[in-house]
Amino acid sequence: MINKNYYAVLMAGGVGSRFWPVSTANNPKQFHDMLGTGETLIQKTFKRLNAFVPTQNILILTNERYNDLVMQQLPMIKQEQVVLEPAMRNTAPCILYAALKIQKMNSEGMMIVAPSDHWIEDEDAFAADVVQCFQKCEAEEVLCTLGIQPSFPNTGFGYIEFNKAQEETLKEVIQFREKPDYQTAKSFLEQGNFLWNAGIFMWSVQTIIRAFQEHQPTQYELFRRGIPAYNTEKEQGFIQENYPKAENVSIDYAILERAKAIFVLPASFDWNDLGTWGSLYDKLGKDDQQNVVVNGKLLDLDASGNMVRLPKGKVAVIEGLDDYIIVDKEDVLMIVPKAKEQNIKELVARTKATFGEQYG
Repeated sequence: MINKNYYAVLMAGGVGSRFWPVSTANNPKQFHDMLGTGETLIQKTFKRLNAFVPTQNILILTNERYNDLVMQQLPMIKQEQVVLEPAMRNTAPCILYAALKIQKMNSEGMMIVAPSDHWIEDEDAFAADVVQCFQKCEAEEVLCTLGIQPSFPNTGFGYIEFNKAQEETLKEVIQFREKPDYQTAKSFLEQGNFLWNAGIFMWSVQTIIRAFQEHQPTQYELFRRGIPAYNTEKEQGFIQENYPKAENVSIDYAILERAKAIFVLPASFDWNDLGTWGSLYDKLGKDDQQNVVVNGKLLDLDASGNMVRLPKGKVAVIEGLDDYIIVDKEDVLMIVPKAKEQNIKELVARTKATFGEQYG
């Protein structure tokens, strides 16, 4: 199934602050074994893509500060496959930059953009869905995305509304919808033609570059000037000087909400965005008391519904606690009710303010 025209752009620049204290600004969640599988999230994602994309065709898009972590965890890649952002500018600029680099390597390139921190169990189904989208993008000048069948009215995801009158597997997108309130999310599920936006996109490099020319001409012109430098020793100098000038804008707003020919494939695989400790709890197997423990061992006494993450080999004895997040890291111990996990970002800020930046 591996095709020399297939390329992948692995988005690995996020901080993942909702997984504090394991995930920090200097060592975010994609570089951790969050599931206790023996592989970090970025390693699992790379392997999933490498099933149908050649190793040398996978680019890692990340912040400059994470370069060493990427090279340590993915020793099979070369330094030039790590595309470093000198400034945080959201997803549109880095996707355009990567597309221009790929086009210079291979004008026939087909490109998947995928987050590095999602959990997908059926990797064969994932590969088949992506290849189906690639085939659509090879045959027509379209943009494709994968949508996830909603299992409940989640207010934390954006939604994709599609044309339910179509019988084809790939559905024409009517519009992308922002994160809704609960009643709106309920109405989306009742209508039956809304999918969660997983942030996984497929297109030919030619099509996405033309979309930037049409809908983001200023952004396109900024990065077009670097084409002679891309994939040469002059690239870093151009990017250091020009990347910070790029508009801070998401690919959804810059392109997907404006482009016309967009199709969504309802995914045939299980998916979890692993955005919070609660989502990790939902994903993992439970003991008889509905506790989840990652890495260590747990003796639970009248304690149920807890999400417990420990250093490898450590034993936790917990009595009389229900529905808590308990995370033991070398320098920080966090014990927070699951119902208050939305306050974790605030706890990070307060901890740094009280004890120093090294704790965030």
